[in-house]
Amino acid sequence: MGLSFLGKGGRGASDGGMARFAVLAEVRAYWEGLRDGGALPRRDQIDPRGIAGALENTILLERVAPGVARFRLAGMQLHDLMGMDVRGMPLTTLIEPAGRTRLAEALEPVFDAPGIMEVWLEGERSIGRPMLEGRMLLLPLMSSRGVSDLALGCLALDGTLGRAPRRFAISGLLSEGFGRRNAPTEAPVPAKALALAVTGAGFAPAIPRPPRGTPNLRLVSSRD
Repeated sequence: MGLSFLGKGGRGASDGGMARFAVLAEVRAYWEGLRDGGALPRRDQIDPRGIAGALENTILLERVAPGVARFRLAGMQLHDLMGMDVRGMPLTTLIEPAGRTRLAEALEPVFDAPGIMEVWLEGERSIGRPMLEGRMLLLPLMSSRGVSDLALGCLALDGTLGRAPRRFAISGLLSEGFGRRNAPTEAPVPAKALALAVTGAGFAPAIPRPPRGTPNLRLVSSRD
């Protein structure tokens, strides 16, 4: 199923967006390859070598409360973007205050349904902060406790980082459920190497399996 999305800038899927944000597809394909019989991948299956081309874009989130997820690991791109180490900080740190409630509510189905979310981002602009677009993909994982309270993520940017920190407005949300085929989960709306200093602990080698195909996507929300 094709999907066309027009955001504030009037540029859709045909403008080369897939090429500009290709690392998202790499991370998604690796995650899909780890799904055994449709089950969620476990954190200890994630091997940084499987996403070598996207390490500086990769993040690992942990839900610590409803609507609150904090960075456990973050690639160097995010460090450069924010001008600091973001580990331990909430995901909403990346978002302008007006959009934080919207993101917090949209996060819940990622862990509870569980489901997949892609966020379309537009960087705030000011002196020293030129045009910057982004897309963030969040993919649920099972923790060692056997619950889906982790998410493997990827943040892809197009533009100039400029003066840190940079924060974003949300220009669109894509939510995808996979509990039942063709039955997307409803998402509430309103609204340079990865410090995978995971040296050993928790990240065991895994053999990627071929992706199983791409489920349909549903446009949840957009902002003109």
